Amino acid sequence: MEYRRIIPCLDIQKGRVVKGVRFVDIRDAGDPVEAAKFYCEAGADELVFLDIDASHEGRATMLDAVERTAEHVTIPFCVGGGIATLEQIEALRRMGVDKVSLNSAALRNPDFLSEAAMRFGSPAIVAAIDVKKADGHWEVYLSGGRTPTGRDAVAWAAEAERRGAGEILLTSMDTDGVGGGYDLDITRQVADAVNIPVVASGGAGKLEDFRDAVIDGHADALLAAGLFHFRHLEIQQVKAYLHAQGIPVRLPHPQA
Repeated sequence: MEYRRIIPCLDIQKGRVVKGVRFVDIRDAGDPVEAAKFYCEAGADELVFLDIDASHEGRATMLDAVERTAEHVTIPFCVGGGIATLEQIEALRRMGVDKVSLNSAALRNPDFLSEAAMRFGSPAIVAAIDVKKADGHWEVYLSGGRTPTGRDAVAWAAEAERRGAGEILLTSMDTDGVGGGYDLDITRQVADAVNIPVVASGGAGKLEDFRDAVIDGHADALLAAGLFHFRHLEIQQVKAYLHAQGIPVRLPHPQA
């Protein structure tokens, strides 16, 4: 049985958890360490930590914030933002990070993605893809959604898989933070084009959105941020709903 994972995302800016709408209109959502503790206890299947300004500012991920957070994470932990060298990945792995999310650096130098997968193994490498619809197709953006690349999202996802990525983290910039649901069309297109798990990101606003991303979007995992940070929904609410819909999720063990 393949469980569908529920993954909260900590978007980090200046050491704080933040959340925006369509990658702008940022507001504070708390301390990453406290958030990590909370989500581990709340039943999250994994936790994603994204330094959202690192690539744009041309710097490495804030390792001090990662290290403080990693000390309290008891579930699989993925970190992204500004990762551009094998040495950075090695440092993160030593801190206890299970996966790294590669975006801008992989787009600029696809061989880096191949080298990372070869050295650390495909399960440790996530290809993060930020997309926006333009003229009937989905274009990939880099530098935290600031720079269009002209690359087709589905084609890049397929190449990322060929180069060894073990997972795709797909974020629709059109739906991010809006709360109107995941972009099912591009999620389905990418999921159907690859044989590795696809994490749907951007747009969850209600319980039905999670179901739709699995049933209609063919997503393997479901990422959300503001919906959980501001307590509009709890992780166990989402899992209970999906379970009732016949979608396999990891439920808490009954207390003895």
